[in-house]
Order: sequence, then structure tokens, then C-alpha cells
Amino acid sequence: MRHAISKYFRDFVALVVLVVIGLGVGGYILSNQRVQFPIIEEKPFKLKAEFSDAQAVRPGQGQTVRVAGMRIGDIGEVELVQGKAIVTMNLDQEFKDIVHEDATALLRPRTGLKDMFIALDPGSPESPVMEENDVLPVAQTKPDIDADEVLSALDVDTRAYLKLLINGAGKGLEGRGHDLRQVFRRFGPLNRDIARLTGQVKLRKRNLARLIHNYGSTVERLGEEDESLTQLVSSAGQVFERLSKEDENISLAVSRLPSALRETEGTLRKVDTLGQVAKPAFTKLRPAIRQLDKTNEQVEPFAREAAPIIKNQIRPFVRAARPYIADLKPTAQNLAKASPDLRESFFELNRFFNMAAYNVGGKGPAGSDEGYLFWLAWVAQNTNSLFNTADAMGPYRRIVTVASCTNLIAATQPGGSVPEVFQQVALGLINLVGPTGVCGSK
Repeated sequence: MRHAISKYFRDFVALVVLVVIGLGVGGYILSNQRVQFPIIEEKPFKLKAEFSDAQAVRPGQGQTVRVAGMRIGDIGEVELVQGKAIVTMNLDQEFKDIVHEDATALLRPRTGLKDMFIALDPGSPESPVMEENDVLPVAQTKPDIDADEVLSALDVDTRAYLKLLINGAGKGLEGRGHDLRQVFRRFGPLNRDIARLTGQVKLRKRNLARLIHNYGSTVERLGEEDESLTQLVSSAGQVFERLSKEDENISLAVSRLPSALRETEGTLRKVDTLGQVAKPAFTKLRPAIRQLDKTNEQVEPFAREAAPIIKNQIRPFVRAARPYIADLKPTAQNLAKASPDLRESFFELNRFFNMAAYNVGGKGPAGSDEGYLFWLAWVAQNTNSLFNTADAMGPYRRIVTVASCTNLIAATQPGGSVPEVFQQVALGLINLVGPTGVCGSK
């Protein structure tokens, strides 16, 4: 054996490769044909459905079972039982719990070549789940409708007209597939609008049903509250009667309503202006407001300390002063009237005193521009000094004369500038300037 393999090794390898390729191709074909491999794949969950017509349904042709367009299994064998086609549906194990007893099944072609599939509606969650090998009755299934069945339902003339219509449409659309596609494309917005309209109609139907239900509940409740309803009607009659008596007042209120609305409109404009101004103001106040907590914490000790003072001292003082405040009111009013004149008078007095006390250079150096008060004191001092000597005849005014010895001697000589009569009076002056006097010692 080994000798033969080694002798024909290349042929043996080629044969093995061909076998492997064949197995791979066969497995690929069988997998695409939905062939169940017992060892590799799980056993399918089988359900059955009764159809009045199962035309073109062939097991092993890749025909599937779909829910909402998604594959959940394949179509198995088909058998005839009492004039009904029993189609077996091999569902994947992961979808065995989704089909309920109120489910429905429709046979539909995928292509014009009658490549069939079962469109399965799994039913409502409130219904029990179907067990394996359970059968959907024919009342819950619908077969595919063929074109010849549609034509067989028509009479001879209608079939002839329909054939003419179809032939004419075929001739008219020959070579116009692109134009027809463009026409259908332009129907897109219309279809969307129709879908939106249908949705609104559906919503309106739902709202109408809710309205009818609520109306029924309301009527039922009103039937239970007939006494209260009677009382309500009676009260409403009294109210309307009262309103009829107030017809003039109501008319007056209505007539005043436009002016009130105008005032309201103006107020709202001002409020709008206030809002525009208040917004930046509040924005600037925001940092200060954020500091209020810290400020309150710092003010709290002062408030605790000041509270007893306000309570025990300031408040009794205010109570005691309250009777006198009423008496102060007339005085304050008169003072308010006199305040302008008093203010003007004191202003002029203040200006006069400022002029009297005006001192530019200050005191001290000669030639300084002293104020009137300084010179007034100087005059008073000199006047006091001038008239402080007196006798029975009255005060003596003091005179200070300044002269040199030469002038005094010349004046006291005979024939001098001093008259003789004054020389006799001024005898002491001659002695003062004589040889024994002050000037004589010179």
C-alpha cells in the first residue's frame, strides 16, 4: 500500500484534493438548500398550517417562513389532508416561543416565478404560545391569489376588455420603463403626504373612539348625579337672572374695558422697558447678592448685640417721644417755610464775617494785608492808650514830638522859630537844650 502510494503520490494527492473540493461544494450547495444536518444543527421546532391552496409550495427549494421580513425558519413537507394542504413550518429553536394561537399565515411569492414564502404574524402576547406540531386552522391562513383566478371570476366581456387594456398598456409602456420609473418617483411626495394623512385619520379615529368613550362615561356619571345636575341648572338660572338685572352695570364695565386695555397695554410697554433696564442692573447686582450670605454672617453678631439696645433703650425712647412728635409737626412746617430765608441770611452773615476776618499774608511782617478784625483791635488799643490820662478838666491827649538837638537849640534861641511866648511856656525845653541839659553835654 505504501509502495503504491509512493509510486503514484502525485495522482493520490490530486485525487484527495478533488474529494475535498467535492465535499466542500456539496456542503455549500446543501447548506444553501436549507438541508438540516442532524449532528451539526439542532432539530427544528415544527408547526403546521392549513391552506386552502398551496400552489407552487415545494419543500427543499429554499422557501422560507418570515416574520416582518426576517427569516425564522423554512417550509418543510406539504401533504394533503381532507382536501386541505397541510404545510409544515420548520422554525429555528430560538423562535419557538414567539408564535401564539391567534397567529395568521399568508402565502406570498417573492418573485414572478412563484418563489413562495410564508408571511407569519405571530399574534398577540395575551394569547397562549403554540406547542410543537400544533396546526393553524384554515380560517387563520390565506393562500396566494393567481392571475388566472382573478380572470376566472370575470365574465367573458370583462375578460376581453381587461386583456385589451393590458395589451394596450404593454404597447404604450414599451421602451418607456425609465419614464414610468420617473413618474413613480414623482409620486413619492404624494405618497408621503397620503401616509401622513392616513396617520392623522388613524389618530383621529383613535381620538374619536376616546371621545365617544369619555362622552359615554360623562353621560353615565351625569345620570348618577341627576339631583346635583338639577341643582346646578337651578343655580345657573338664578345666576343668569341676576346677570339680567345687572345689564346696565355689565354694559358699563364692557364700555370701560377698551380704556382699561389701553392702560394695560401702556403699562406692559413700560414694564417691558423696565425689564430691559432691570436685566443689566440685576446682572450687576448678582455679585453683591452672592456675597449676601457672608455679609449676613458678619452682620449677625452686630444684630445680636444691637437687638437688646433697640428693644430696651431705643424703643422706650421712641414711645416716650411719640406724643411730642405731633407737636413738632407745625414747628417743622414753619421752619421748613422759613428755611430758605434763614439760609440766605446766614449765608450773607457768613460772607460778611469772612470779609471782616480776611487775612491774606497772615500776622507778623510789615505790609501784610491784615483783616478788618485786626485793625479794629489795633484802633481800640490805641484809643484806650490815647485817652488813659485825665484831670478835672478832662482827658489829656498825649503827643509825641521828635526833633534833633541842633534843631531844638536853634528853635530856642532868641529870634528862633519858636515864638517868645512859647519859649516862656517851654522853659523846661530851654533848660533841656541848655549847656547843662542833654544837648549841652554833647
